[in-house]
Amino acid sequence: MASPITFTSAGASKATSYAAPSNLQKAALAVHSPPKAGGAAKPGGLLHEIAFQFNPKELALSKNAKWERSRQANNAKSGTPEFKGSDPAKLTLELFLDATEHMDDSVVKKVEQLFACCVPTEDSRQHGKGSPPWVIFKWGGMTGFPAYVSSVNAKYTLFTPAGTPVRALCTVNLEEISGEQGGQNPTSGALAARDSHVLVAGDTLQSLAYEAYGNAELWREIAEANDIDDPMRLRPGSRLLVPALEEIRDGQ
Repeated sequence: MASPITFTSAGASKATSYAAPSNLQKAALAVHSPPKAGGAAKPGGLLHEIAFQFNPKELALSKNAKWERSRQANNAKSGTPEFKGSDPAKLTLELFLDATEHMDDSVVKKVEQLFACCVPTEDSRQHGKGSPPWVIFKWGGMTGFPAYVSSVNAKYTLFTPAGTPVRALCTVNLEEISGEQGGQNPTSGALAARDSHVLVAGDTLQSLAYEAYGNAELWREIAEANDIDDPMRLRPGSRLLVPALEEIRDGQ
């Protein structure tokens, strides 16, 4: 089966079925520090998560392919198209924010968190190469592609008598950073292997697989190595064995 283009999902495999989670899964943007070495290898450590107050009603995804046709003045028809490559995937999200229950400034703070994804992080500026954070959209067992926030548009629609915004509709546009990396030498830095990992809140098997191997599709290898039957139930504080990439390749 071909690798997914945009989202990876912790869905059931052919041999295993998983029960649907009983609790409501909230969508979130996982905000990661940019790679210290620069480039588009993989995101840095998790800085924080921007949790959605309400899950999105829809997700708008797009991906374009570039084709070019040769043109000759004497031909009545255009030439045969030639594929020139694929554009990065794009994802558009809408966030509805509401603070009418407490009438506080929580909406403004959440909007500022989104805008902060468009400016360089403090740590990257201190290292002399400013870069905004990387983000990954997550919703339950679904994990999106590593991306940067290309734009944030916030519209405040309700205010307190003192002028504090308590309701907003935000449109966030994400653009894929790294495309398909293919097989690479794990010592090159693009794909890294780890012996173990202590789970923290927000970790998923897909995010661990991407961090360790550069490929979120390899999450099942981590699940099998740790006898995990339900990838939706990961306990923070647990230590997971992360097989070396060489072991995975030898077993395939």
